[in-house]
Amino acid sequence: MAFVIPCYNEEAALHVTADVLKKKMVQLEGSHSVAEGSFILFVDDGSSDKTWEVIESLHEKDPALFHGVKLAHNRGHQNALFAGLMQACNAEVDAVVSMDADLQDDPNAVDDMIQEYLQGAEIVYGVRDNRETDTAFKRGTAHAFYSLMKWLGTETVPDHADYRLMSRAALLALSQYKESNLFLRGLVPSLGFKTAKVYYKRGTRVAGESKYPLKKMVSFAIEGVTSFSTKPLTMITGLGLFSVFVGIVMLVYTLISVFSGHAVAGWGSMMCSLWILGGFILLALGVTGEYIAKIYMEVKARPRYIIETTL
Repeated sequence: MAFVIPCYNEEAALHVTADVLKKKMVQLEGSHSVAEGSFILFVDDGSSDKTWEVIESLHEKDPALFHGVKLAHNRGHQNALFAGLMQACNAEVDAVVSMDADLQDDPNAVDDMIQEYLQGAEIVYGVRDNRETDTAFKRGTAHAFYSLMKWLGTETVPDHADYRLMSRAALLALSQYKESNLFLRGLVPSLGFKTAKVYYKRGTRVAGESKYPLKKMVSFAIEGVTSFSTKPLTMITGLGLFSVFVGIVMLVYTLISVFSGHAVAGWGSMMCSLWILGGFILLALGVTGEYIAKIYMEVKARPRYIIETTL
């Protein structure tokens, strides 16, 4: 088995994370839940601090346990995670557990994940049983996001981030997906296979700052929507029909105003209709532009990431 930990500027947290995961791995090997030779793989996503130096020092102290992959450039959390999963897959491990480096995901939940895997589950999702550590705004927007994804027809697991166990069969299936716009929280459920859920209490960061500020959260949500659903494009058609209907109503109102001698009154309604129509047009162009941008990135077929160094 392997732990895959994507890291971006996690210099402050990495030593603590490494110690906790080492103890967990020793405990798992001692109980024969995992085989000897299991390892922890840190993926440095082009960090600007000393994250890679920390990974190198960990590898020097225990080369059998701590492995590392350094990406040549910052490619984003999802690409870094995918890179680690594929490295583990190439190492022919039986299962991989992915989690973030901040230890907000409870490592003790891995015990239950392994039990579910041994009972036949190919993918085991770590699901938060609470969001007490989140602000009211983040909690509300997260629930709104999962509801939106469900309405758009995208299969996701509510309150599940990227803390999951995947078998080798699931990893091999995931490796066949070639798109550049990665949204693993939607891709993994689409694989099929037998799944299970393990619930755990979400903790706080052990050190450092969150790597998902509001701007990145919004960008991640847009990535998820446009990568898995074409409903927004269908909605544009509906908005267009609605705007035509509003325009006809305003035309009738304007004609009545002219023939009744109250043309000045109709000016406000006309301006209102122009604003509504203009807004719908801009909205439609924006949504269409997002999809064209995705097509543009996919057609170029650039590599998701470039590995600079491996340990």
